[in-house]
Amino acid sequence: MMDTLISADAVSKAVAQALREDVGAGDLTAELIPADDTANARVIAREGCTLCGTAWFAEVFHQLDTDVTVHWHCTDGEAVTTGTDVCHLRGPARALLTGERTALNFLQTLSATATAARSYTDAVARTKATILDTRKTIPGLRDAQKYAVRCGGAQNHRHGLYDAILIKENHIAAAGGLRRAVDASRQRAPSVMLEVEVESLSELREALACEVDRILLDNFSLEEIRQAVKTRDASDGPRVALEASGSVDLEGVRETALAGVDYISIGALTKHVHAVDFSMRFV
Repeated sequence: MMDTLISADAVSKAVAQALREDVGAGDLTAELIPADDTANARVIAREGCTLCGTAWFAEVFHQLDTDVTVHWHCTDGEAVTTGTDVCHLRGPARALLTGERTALNFLQTLSATATAARSYTDAVARTKATILDTRKTIPGLRDAQKYAVRCGGAQNHRHGLYDAILIKENHIAAAGGLRRAVDASRQRAPSVMLEVEVESLSELREALACEVDRILLDNFSLEEIRQAVKTRDASDGPRVALEASGSVDLEGVRETALAGVDYISIGALTKHVHAVDFSMRFV
């Protein structure tokens, strides 16, 4: 079941920042419209997608004028076809005009992330692999994009640097070796997930000996991934989850999943977003 939890405070803060960027001291163009005029509008999906961002969209108009009402015909996580009316709005015309672009920016960006997540998740259906996101998010939209990933059926990796440990090559070099880095991590934060990034099978064997929670296979070829799975399965210690990352696109993600990894992290879910086309029209 999709995790629908999203912080109202996070939504409010993201919207407030976006409105500050766009509206500033006031919408000079909307002020051409009489202040007491009301209007109706509808939002149309111009292409198929997985819808996401309804809370941010509605919050834009709530912050501009609480007299604006938004009636949704679709929900986050729902597959929407081309030409669908996703919502109708009614309220002061000035507020509808001022909020249009900012509200659509949220809807098109978050729907893009959710749609990408759904595509990757569908591609690995009936395998044992789980699609994960990364920290490669749009600055200021981490909470929103992480939520959109879940709406698309994928799962979140660590939210930030504070809720899990991922030891990479520079951490290993700075710490004086993998074992030292792992030992320091266990001592400082024994209860959080500890993952190590490796770039070769020899580094994989070293990481397995450290009995970490998860190992990230960075830019491994398909054959190297298969060998890594065999090496993991033949090891004597506790079973360590394997995560493939780097150079995995939609075309090749299923083969990567069938190679036997537990997780596949895809930076493109949040980094290479192609905005979904929505339009808002007064009726």
